[in-house]
Amino acid sequence: MTGLLQDFRYALRQLRKNPGFTAVAVLTLALGIGVTTAIFSVVYGVLLRPLPYPDPNRIMAVFEVTSKGRPSRVADPNFDDFRDQSRSFQAIAKYTDNVASVSGASQPTRTTVAGVSPDFLKVFGIQPILGRDFSASDAKKGAGPTVLVSYGYWRQYLGSPRDLSQSHLKIDGAIFSVIGVLPAGFHFPADVDLWLPADLEGENPSRTSHNYNAVGRLRDGVTVEQANQDISAIARRIHDTSSEQGDYLLKDGIVVPLQESITGNARSPLLVLLGAVGFLLLVACANVANLLLAQVSVRERELAIRSALGAARGRLIRQFLTEAFLLSLVGGGLGVLGALGAVAGLVVLAPASLPRLDSVSISVSVLVFAFLLATAIAAGLGAFTAARATSGDLREGLVEGGRGQAGSQGSQRVGRVIVAAQIAITLVLVVGAGLFGRSLMKVLEVDPGFRVDKIVTMDVSLPWVDDPKAKAGQAIFFSSLIDRIKQIPGVRKVGATSGLPMDGGLPDGMFLLVTQNEIPKTTDSLGALFQQRERLGNADFCVATDGYFQVLGIPLIRGRIFDERDGANSPHVAVISESLAHDRWPGQDPIGHTIEFGNMDGDLRLLTIVGIVGDTHEYGLDVPPRPTVYVNLFQRPRPAITLTMLSDADTRLLASAARGILQDLNPEIPARFRTFSQVYSASLGSRRFNVILIGFFGITALLLATIGVFGVMAYSVSRRTREIGVRVALGAASGDVLRMILGQGLRTIFIGVALGIAGSLALTRTVESLLFGVTATDPLTFGGVTLLLVGAALLACYIPARRATKVDPMVALRYE
Repeated sequence: MTGLLQDFRYALRQLRKNPGFTAVAVLTLALGIGVTTAIFSVVYGVLLRPLPYPDPNRIMAVFEVTSKGRPSRVADPNFDDFRDQSRSFQAIAKYTDNVASVSGASQPTRTTVAGVSPDFLKVFGIQPILGRDFSASDAKKGAGPTVLVSYGYWRQYLGSPRDLSQSHLKIDGAIFSVIGVLPAGFHFPADVDLWLPADLEGENPSRTSHNYNAVGRLRDGVTVEQANQDISAIARRIHDTSSEQGDYLLKDGIVVPLQESITGNARSPLLVLLGAVGFLLLVACANVANLLLAQVSVRERELAIRSALGAARGRLIRQFLTEAFLLSLVGGGLGVLGALGAVAGLVVLAPASLPRLDSVSISVSVLVFAFLLATAIAAGLGAFTAARATSGDLREGLVEGGRGQAGSQGSQRVGRVIVAAQIAITLVLVVGAGLFGRSLMKVLEVDPGFRVDKIVTMDVSLPWVDDPKAKAGQAIFFSSLIDRIKQIPGVRKVGATSGLPMDGGLPDGMFLLVTQNEIPKTTDSLGALFQQRERLGNADFCVATDGYFQVLGIPLIRGRIFDERDGANSPHVAVISESLAHDRWPGQDPIGHTIEFGNMDGDLRLLTIVGIVGDTHEYGLDVPPRPTVYVNLFQRPRPAITLTMLSDADTRLLASAARGILQDLNPEIPARFRTFSQVYSASLGSRRFNVILIGFFGITALLLATIGVFGVMAYSVSRRTREIGVRVALGAASGDVLRMILGQGLRTIFIGVALGIAGSLALTRTVESLLFGVTATDPLTFGGVTLLLVGAALLACYIPARRATKVDPMVALRYE
């Protein structure tokens, strides 16, 4: 310990003696470690941190598998078979969630509500902290409505009562008794605050109506593979024996860990970011390694004296390791402090679609990672520096006139190798940033099929009803709301839709081509028609008004959109998208054809196609438009709609006026307001997040690499002062000296560029699935990045080379 303390004291003196070197090395390490720690905190919080439930690795997500091999939600009868026949789960439950208008608490709210089966909480291994869980009788059809509430909702809107017997909530027009409060922090599915029994209205008997997600907790001793085989066997039996056939009947079943199912889509982008920041860290460490090499050359005589006085090689190595550890420890500490702010910024910058953002923080695990990272860097830098410092015969440094030229030349060669590696890594990073940037630009060039600016949206949810008269009443309510909002000053157009583009997508289903003369008299006859595949078509289902197309500027291609002729008692009509017209009626005019699409809303009346409108990108600019059938809100009302308002008025004033009108019509119905620009921008959030971060890493690496080239060249020139002076004294011109120094730098640069291009070609293919409109080997990106990097490196070489041409031979020789 005494020797270790001596090493630390000596290391501190060395660092204080060279404040410039110390500041640059510490800040460089702080940058590398801080950014890496911040990104790792996101990766850990989203991908690695265990779910906050008892034994979370045993909680599984259960999916059906479609005929196309894709996971899908489960149908009620299929879930019942999974639950009753599987022997792999100690508890299995289904759930779904939606936004509902809730009143009866301190104020009306738009709240995310989940419908769950009785064993839902058993799957997660939790119990209410107040009250009780659902019983089997609570979930039976016709049972008294009961609800479980989140801890936050209980405190904020119910006033934290200990006695729940007087707590009731009005949800979708029904009064629910609050029977329990769940633990703080439990929100599954995400953002849910209320949980209701799932089957109060009875189950849907269809095996092709995929309305629920499913989760289960494995029995002790059962593996994921065994559960997969179990569910798969049940699913295949259902497929082989079911009377319902077609593309919407399950083909198989699959079980995956719940955490994997939640984070699956985020895994690839986050791992790419972690890899990118790892490259940035390597560039930063390379810079510090070159600084340490320069320091070693300066200390060659000191090391020779210590060796001559009896210091063993191991003692000197320990000293260098101590100095490197001290540098890394200080740099790591500053990096962690910077990471605290960086994580807050990352959470703000991250797209809303990134799951588990509430788990992202500088936790104990992240701090341990940062310490281990700093220790690993210290060990690497210390070992590398010690190996260079103690190679060869240290006592040669004491020879008269010997200034360690051989050693310094070796250090210069190693420095150039490090710089070449820096350039190669930087090229990979900047190429990646360029590809993501080009990809984002390609996405922005796509015509979305609608306008974005000057549109304010208003989400409204009425209670779910099945009675035709109640549905007609909701249609009248929405008609009155739209008419009154049209009177607000500055409002030009008002429309409504069941689903905004780029805001979660639309439900899809199978429709049937049928003529008025073929209307089946029984459901069995209708089922027989569905067996005729030539009559079938697939499309998204959207409820809208004529004003929706006008507000969003969706063009009419042929025919007409909805108008006053399409009343509630008139023949039902539909407008279809251009892609559906091309796909289902190639070379034909679909106007006048009739289809049956009642499986989407329960209304079996035929729809007559009266118009064709332009395609819209519902799921994002990088996803092709989907075939869509639009039906009239006033003929096929839906309880949850989004009003769209085209207006030149101030957004806040418009929202205030529209909210007042809604409260006047029904004070129990709250609304949510957004601009359509916000919805559109959120759809680009994931790509923007990747571009900003990888762009930042690339620019930072470029600056560090440029500084590294400059440092190595400047150090080389300073060590060759005598040689340059001799050359000039013997007649070398300034141009000769300039070409000599630049030639040395260019060799290093071109080696690094060649390695970087090869590495980029190999590594960028791993991000090919994240690109849009550009290939992983895009020549424009590779060419532009190569020119940028070579230009920056040449500039870094030119400044020291230019200084070399100014060497006075008399001063240089006298200096030696």
